[in-house]
Amino acid sequence: MPSSLSSLSLSAPQGTSSAHPLAAYGWDDDWAAEFAPYAEQGLLPGRVVRVDRGQCDIVTPRGTLRADTAFVVPRDPMRIVCTGDWAAVDPDGDPQFVRTLLPRRTAFVRSTSSKRSEGQVLATNIDHIAICVSLAVELDLGRVERFLALAMSSAGGDALLRDGASAVDGAAETLVVLTKADLVPDAATLSHLVQDVERLAPGVQVLPVSSATGEGVDVFAAIVSGGTSVLLGASGAGKSTLANTLLGHDEMEVRATRDMDGKGRHTTTTRNLLVLPSGGVLIDTPGLRGVGLWDAETGVGQVFSEIEALAGQCRFHDCAHEAEPGCAVQAALKDGSLPERRMDSYRKLLRENQRIVAKTDARVRSELRRDWKRKGAEGRAAMEAKRGRVR
Repeated sequence: MPSSLSSLSLSAPQGTSSAHPLAAYGWDDDWAAEFAPYAEQGLLPGRVVRVDRGQCDIVTPRGTLRADTAFVVPRDPMRIVCTGDWAAVDPDGDPQFVRTLLPRRTAFVRSTSSKRSEGQVLATNIDHIAICVSLAVELDLGRVERFLALAMSSAGGDALLRDGASAVDGAAETLVVLTKADLVPDAATLSHLVQDVERLAPGVQVLPVSSATGEGVDVFAAIVSGGTSVLLGASGAGKSTLANTLLGHDEMEVRATRDMDGKGRHTTTTRNLLVLPSGGVLIDTPGLRGVGLWDAETGVGQVFSEIEALAGQCRFHDCAHEAEPGCAVQAALKDGSLPERRMDSYRKLLRENQRIVAKTDARVRSELRRDWKRKGAEGRAAMEAKRGRVR
């Protein structure tokens, strides 16, 4: 059985400075400077390692405390206490409350399934975003593109600027971890799968890993040994198994995936922050059924950089890449250098992101209405012309 998070040790792993009891959790001079005004008030610094039922486990220099999160703007979904947050707590409070959150450096944010325009923060203050994709099932390249677009938009904290949180120079590094690589024994096939994913976002590292055989685990451990990393992916992607492999023991409960489709059973139900023995901390997350975009225009542009580059070569700057003369994108589609699947995915993500942004941006809503009216008029004109030819 997995051990309780409330018994987390404050001891720093080998090779980590023990100058501060929170050093193993990522405490540094910059966080100390941010916390200085709260230290003068007698508050205690801590990092949130788990949140559930309106309360959180927060590790402090005095040990792990159980604190209420209602004090921190509970009605704002972007400011709800989240795993990875650095916070200030009253050590002598009864009950204890999280008094405030320190400004987030980075965050991974997705849109909720709600019809309202809301973002859901999944993890904060992260340095590495590891998108876990299982090789036990056929690769869904469109889903990987969606994860990449969201990761690249969230990595720098841009999605949090609206509510006053600050971004930092440099963004969280994004990589794709192809788990269960032992299920693809043919080296050539595995190489082709890696290349397929690499083509989705040039420059993003793609790493095949097997918790069963140890393939790629040392490389991944070295990547996440500095800073905070978050594991993201669908249920059954092997996130918790990979976390246990890095920890060297079974901290997170895991279950077998279904044989028919390789899907998991949502064993992990909360986001848990774990200290790695080789350094760094890891946030394991529940499997994501839906990955809704949230203000992800920047990420979409990065993931589909070749389409953005082609668009810059079109004759008209406002080219819709449909039937306009001199369209470089359409030319690439016709000669096969740009796959239709890739273009369809690009358009789908852009449309979805526009709908999300339009919920809170009146200018975007107005532009969408004008575009709908224009297309409607063009469709009616084409129909009238067709009818005229028939007569």
